[in-house]
Amino acid sequence: MAKTVLVVDDDPTQRRLIQAVLDREGFQVVHAENGRQALDRLTTGGGADVVLLDLVMPGMSGLDTLKEARASGVRTPIVVLTATGGIETVVKAMQAGAQDFFVKPASPERILVSIQNALQTGDLVAEVDRLKKHVGGRTSFDDLVGQSAPMRLVKKLGERAASSAIPVLILGESGVGKEVIARAVHGASDRAGKPFVAVNCGALPANLVESILFGHEKGSFTGATDKHLGKFQEAHGGALFLDEVGELPLEMQVKLLRALQEREIDPVGSKRAVKVDVRIIAATNRDLSQAVAEGRFREDLYYRLNVFPIEAPALRERREDVPALVDHFVRRFNVEEGKRIAGASPETLALLCAYDWPGNVRQLENTVYRAIVLADGAFLQPHDFPAVSGVKAPLAAVDEDAPVSAAASEHPASILPPMPDAPVRILGDNGHLRTLEEIERDLIQHAIEVYAGHMSEVARRLGIGRSTLYRKVREQGLEGVLKEVG
Repeated sequence: MAKTVLVVDDDPTQRRLIQAVLDREGFQVVHAENGRQALDRLTTGGGADVVLLDLVMPGMSGLDTLKEARASGVRTPIVVLTATGGIETVVKAMQAGAQDFFVKPASPERILVSIQNALQTGDLVAEVDRLKKHVGGRTSFDDLVGQSAPMRLVKKLGERAASSAIPVLILGESGVGKEVIARAVHGASDRAGKPFVAVNCGALPANLVESILFGHEKGSFTGATDKHLGKFQEAHGGALFLDEVGELPLEMQVKLLRALQEREIDPVGSKRAVKVDVRIIAATNRDLSQAVAEGRFREDLYYRLNVFPIEAPALRERREDVPALVDHFVRRFNVEEGKRIAGASPETLALLCAYDWPGNVRQLENTVYRAIVLADGAFLQPHDFPAVSGVKAPLAAVDEDAPVSAAASEHPASILPPMPDAPVRILGDNGHLRTLEEIERDLIQHAIEVYAGHMSEVARRLGIGRSTLYRKVREQGLEGVLKEVG
């Protein structure tokens, strides 16, 4: 998903120049002629990922716009533009909340560096906020990524459930994000900020299930050297999330039912019951009604848990959410890995949206993580997802300064891809030199065909930047060659 840059400048020429730079790098550009238009967009009209703000404008100045934006709660990274690089001006802008500045006119490289730095700052702030909510038990339904019809239904049902203490059962395949929904239910309830304790019932050792859930007293069994509270008492006042509840042994299902009905637990070795105030949110990827029919799950417990079911959709049922999820994971892993990936290319997003994702959101998350680690371009390409696209990454360019073994120097073909004779003619049919433009067109076309349309590799081999290469492809009318090799 392309990042959106809001350019705020009263000079239309400046706006067009900046847009030309950003268009070549794949950014989506929107404009505002004055500070008031910018504030309207940032507060009510769609927002942006980065703002380029001119300081000198008629009416509301850029500095006043910046101050009002921050006062209104806008946290979008803002880069200020100024025609004069005075220290006092820059200090005031930074104190008002700007992330960076540059002096007009600026080189395309300086503009892009400022935007990339601002995006990285914005990603870092967003990740810190996400972690604070996660740790503090205040994840909300606004933090759930996706606006597809199935996800809107999940959010609507979840908000209804959060407004009461009703038991919730979240159903769905493995990897759809059942725990994220459970955390949102808790974060939107009046128990927000209280403990949220998650237990994977399928991963509990059979001989320790009772102790882990209900706790034990010191000396109650061999190895019980200390008193242990258990998950129910850890979650007192908050919520207990029982993931894969269908995996609980039948004898534990009886004790869980009693804990839900009586709101008290019996720790192992304790002489008296302990009262607990816990909201239960359960989840399963199994058909519990079938498990009841087969005698593997207690019917009374099933009806106790299945009071307010929420069906979490599989990712293949909400493909329109894939671009937003990819963007979310790119931002997160950029922070974790210290990368500056701007997003995924349009052809990559089309590829990811068409894939079935049997492992659902968890599989997509791990796939994007791998791509972020291995990617060397500004945008994720199909070859960064070989398991999905079936396209291998192009061979990296050989470092000319690196030492080459004797065997490799005798047989250079062993370290370079096979290169057919170049069909680039220097002379025309009339025996005279062809124009430089004609020779360049043939050379670029030949390179695209040899390297199967992998533009990063083509740019490296030709010794030019990717943005320059794409511009020349457009100017020379070679888009059709790209489609053929793709």
